[in-house]
Amino acid sequence: MNVKLLVSALLLSGAAIPALAEEPVFDAQAVRAHVTFLADDLLEGRDTGSRGYDIAASYVASQFIALGLKPAAADGSFFQKLTVREARLDGAPKLALTYGGKETVLSDTAQLLVRPSLTDAKVSFEAPLVFAGFGFDRPDLGFNDYKGLDVKGKIVVVLTGFPKGTPSELGAHLNSDKAMMAMKRGAIGVISVPTIEDTARRPWDKRVAISDGPAKGWVGADGRAFSRTPGIKGGATLNPDAAAPLFAASGKPLAKILAEANRTGGKPKGFAMKARASLSYAQTWKDVVSENVVAMLPGSDPQVAGEFIAMTAHLDHIGVHGKGEDTLHNGAMDNASGVATMIEVARAVAKEKPRRSVMFAALTGEEGGLIGSDYLARNPVVKGEVTGLVNFDMPVLTYMFSDVVAFGAENSTMGKVVAEAATKAGIKLSPDPMPEEGLFTRSDHYRFVQQGVPAVFMMTGFEGPGEKAFRSFLKDHYHQPSDDLKLPFNWDAGALFAKVNYYTVMGLANGAERPKWYAGSFFGKEFAPKAAKAADPVK
Repeated sequence: MNVKLLVSALLLSGAAIPALAEEPVFDAQAVRAHVTFLADDLLEGRDTGSRGYDIAASYVASQFIALGLKPAAADGSFFQKLTVREARLDGAPKLALTYGGKETVLSDTAQLLVRPSLTDAKVSFEAPLVFAGFGFDRPDLGFNDYKGLDVKGKIVVVLTGFPKGTPSELGAHLNSDKAMMAMKRGAIGVISVPTIEDTARRPWDKRVAISDGPAKGWVGADGRAFSRTPGIKGGATLNPDAAAPLFAASGKPLAKILAEANRTGGKPKGFAMKARASLSYAQTWKDVVSENVVAMLPGSDPQVAGEFIAMTAHLDHIGVHGKGEDTLHNGAMDNASGVATMIEVARAVAKEKPRRSVMFAALTGEEGGLIGSDYLARNPVVKGEVTGLVNFDMPVLTYMFSDVVAFGAENSTMGKVVAEAATKAGIKLSPDPMPEEGLFTRSDHYRFVQQGVPAVFMMTGFEGPGEKAFRSFLKDHYHQPSDDLKLPFNWDAGALFAKVNYYTVMGLANGAERPKWYAGSFFGKEFAPKAAKAADPVK
């Protein structure tokens, strides 16, 4: 085509010349401004249901208004309100173990940790014990831990984690579903014993240190807290030292079982234990109202405007708690940096007219167990279908990164879009550098995955100084008061992270096809079995 002739003809005809799209410019100081506000001491750590969180929510809503986005909540506002229940133990729990002709009572946190119940003010039950290995009941996937076991009406004892050598995302998913699998087999309780690998990663004293917070969950219109496992009356985690005599009484040394579990491919076999247990504890409840901040940008193509691409980032942090001189957890990196990125991506997207609609959500209750995302995924606010989701959670912005990680990218056609976006931004897409953490199942996007939505969770990468910086943050600052504005933020890295996510979102919103699960993806088969699939990529 002769462009000069075309332009001349348009000028002579008086027709308007379509404006060429300009590359967006991402302002590092804008990212800094958002983080500075959201991580200020005045917001007191943005705990779910707190005044500080409400201030943060109003700030995000005001940004959405300034960008010209439309409110998405059912009441015409930017706030999808939900009730969140906080449950705290009322007194010490009591686990009585009967074996070898005697009863042993455990109640101290040095031996026993119990998660408060959100559905029953008092919990009390007794039953025989059955060991079920890792507690996986998926023969179709090669896991048959319940083979030959009768656990109906009983309490199952399981190891934490998953067999070594299991793909991390699959293992993390199955690990989070242990109570569900036990319930489907008829069990009424679950007792977990940490593996050698799990103890090395999270020693018992650290488990105790993070156990002082309340259990949290969302409450339905009927006044009951939502539970995926209503048949499980309760559960506990047992210190391996306290569990050893219990196993010994059944003639099965725990040390031998743990050693087998620590071997690649090791799957300790289950057995009926020569023991009974009774577990009792009480809790107090406090219900608070919080909100997801939700907005939308309508799509420009009527044929696909009902297909929404979602951007999510959790707005909450863990508030004020703990002991020591500083108990205020500002959450600058976790997740003020993610929310700041989302706002700046939204700013750039709002200036465009993407074919598909885009939903933006700053979510509550992530730290309490992906509460706000679960509520939003089960109670949609958009009049259409969320077809793909990009989640922003804790990008570590203390270094100029040269690669990004998109957890879940290999499961759907979204991975190709992220790779192209990274290349366009002058960086590259890298595989999961920490498969042992199972991060794909640990942030808000996963509640949408469980509803069949392809998703990626974006993180700054490990190339160059990345691994040292990221691991240093996890070791010294994650969920600590030191996650504040004193960290050596590289605000230019924040601008770059916004750029690669902008290209990702726009690639999805303007793509010829909606995101699709790959045919071989476990998550696509598990959660969207009837959805159209894309052919697996050639490796």
